[in-house]
Amino acid sequence: MTPHKLLLLPGDGIGPEVMAEVKRLIDVFNNKGIARFDIEEALVGGCCYDAHKVAITDATMDKANAADAIIFGSVGGPKWDKVPYDVRPEAGLLRLRKDLQLYANIRPAICYPALADGSSLKREVVDGLDIIILRELTGGVYFGEPKTITDLGNNQKRAIDTQVYDTYEIERISRVAFELARKRRNKVTSMEKRNVMKTGVLWHEVVDEIHKRAFKDVQLEHMLADAGGMQLVRWPKQFDVIVTDNLFGDMLSDVAAMLTGSLGMLPSASLGEINPKTKKRKALYEPVHGSAPDIAGKGVANPIAMIASFAMALRYSFDMGKEADLVDAAIAAALDKGLRTADIASPGAKSIGTVEMGSAIIAEVERLAA
Repeated sequence: MTPHKLLLLPGDGIGPEVMAEVKRLIDVFNNKGIARFDIEEALVGGCCYDAHKVAITDATMDKANAADAIIFGSVGGPKWDKVPYDVRPEAGLLRLRKDLQLYANIRPAICYPALADGSSLKREVVDGLDIIILRELTGGVYFGEPKTITDLGNNQKRAIDTQVYDTYEIERISRVAFELARKRRNKVTSMEKRNVMKTGVLWHEVVDEIHKRAFKDVQLEHMLADAGGMQLVRWPKQFDVIVTDNLFGDMLSDVAAMLTGSLGMLPSASLGEINPKTKKRKALYEPVHGSAPDIAGKGVANPIAMIASFAMALRYSFDMGKEADLVDAAIAAALDKGLRTADIASPGAKSIGTVEMGSAIIAEVERLAA
């Protein structure tokens, strides 16, 4: 059995705690012969800054380039609020995305039936929800230049961020959206702000062209991003795959996350181009929830998003759809038994900790794999 090379980057806050549960699951896969993973670990984010005065080292980037997939925890926290901007913890994640050209960010929003009452919306609105926010990840306002703050004198300053998109960037993310939809419910909704932004005008044009050229079998609709946000909380099940730019994708995916009841539930995948020779692609998998410094070290963090991110790695990097389904089924089975971490527990209900939830999911994986 050929081993797969994984680079684990636990990071800051609750990252190491939830990553520990993924490591336990990887041990089960290795010990039971389900698959074979060779793992390396390295620092990223604030912990890396503390050790090396950078958010990620060149040596770790070399490991990232050599890995078959990267499993990423979280970065950041108040401890590093005043470090220089270019070495802030988030710069480590941005460098990984940029240098590895991880342009396609897949964020599923799935509402498990057992948690439908945990959403802030009515059960009928979210029960059975299964949508994807596809966010362009390496362009747009987060990377555009110039990006400056200028002192104008007289106690006045001017801040500039630049929203930039080229045709090829919109084309490649559009193709991913249509290809994802073909394997799901065959519908894509493209969201931008063409009414006030030139990048939105180009985005709309390019998505239309790609659709007419290669994906006429897929239903396509266009929607202004602000209207899309409203529709996400009005009736989210109208959507299948939503494709949008970096800025709007950042915001809309967090809206979609809360439809499910907690940020602690949702994984993500960031994918690069498929190498025509090796047929492999660079990829990074991470939970949506962030470092949650307020609960770090308390053993109460929800590990489900981290475990589900590993399942996405099985699906998208290693073509192990059956094994990914196994992990997803194990998560659902643990929830069906009424097990809850604090973030998804009903008010006054008993909750379990990170390790207990991880153990329950691993036990279900072993049961289902038997």
